[in-house]
Amino acid sequence: MTEDRTDARAAGAAARNSFVLIVLDSCRYDTFMEAAPVEMSKLGPVEKRYSYSSWTAPSHYNLLMGLMPHTNPRREFASNYYRRDFFKYTDRLGGDGLSFGSLVPGLYLPPFLHDRLGYSTTALVSLPVLNSFTPLNRGFDRFVLMKKHNDMAAMLDLMHFPPGRPSFYMLNVGETHYPYALPTEQENLWPRLSGVHGVFKHLDDHVVDGSLVEGAADEFFDDATMQRLRARQVEAVRYLDGVFGRLRRMLPPGTWVTITSDHGELFGEDGFFGHGPICHEKVFEVPFVEGRV
Repeated sequence: MTEDRTDARAAGAAARNSFVLIVLDSCRYDTFMEAAPVEMSKLGPVEKRYSYSSWTAPSHYNLLMGLMPHTNPRREFASNYYRRDFFKYTDRLGGDGLSFGSLVPGLYLPPFLHDRLGYSTTALVSLPVLNSFTPLNRGFDRFVLMKKHNDMAAMLDLMHFPPGRPSFYMLNVGETHYPYALPTEQENLWPRLSGVHGVFKHLDDHVVDGSLVEGAADEFFDDATMQRLRARQVEAVRYLDGVFGRLRRMLPPGTWVTITSDHGELFGEDGFFGHGPICHEKVFEVPFVEGRV
């Protein structure tokens, strides 16, 4: 009986296509559209969608549950929307006999893809808050924190597609994250702003006799700097479009690719910058495009 189940899983795996999920960290919808990426847009129409979260870690957990950024439907029960959203995986994964009930009770795609459908599963992440010691690392054959936080091209060297077995890749791409730097750019040209990982890592340095000592506050960016930073994110998307063109040529025919963002970014609107503990429409607006290569 065990051999029969193994043979059935292998047969199902051979019938399915590879799936690549590319997450452009912090990339908001309007900067993506201003960049007008040619290669990424070949996948299909670019949609404005909305992230389920305003910062990196919980948003990636949602994505790995299978919850893509949503379309914000009016006058509709969430359950109806979720049915259509999850049913889209019949296109993303291909093949017949996809049992959605097998996602219960774990509600997590990587072990479902690996254990039930026979996928090779790999996560390549740029941001240390997503490192392999976090709860995100479940059901992956490989989970790699890249040496640089902004080098999607280096990820391509780690991507392999074994014949006869579909692959799932989740790429967390850092060029679109502050300071929106390309891999050839000299580091430390912009002020160092820590995220959750960095704050936890260095928090003890700011605690004296049980009290928090803030130290000198960083000066908030002025409007001109905000616009320069937004322009840098636009240029990062244009650069990444070329990297995606290289990736597209590497992919096995029939691979499904989804490109989106974990959340948006604020560039001075209403006095906000960045993302995280912020409730603003621009931090939830993200690009979404997908299709088969």
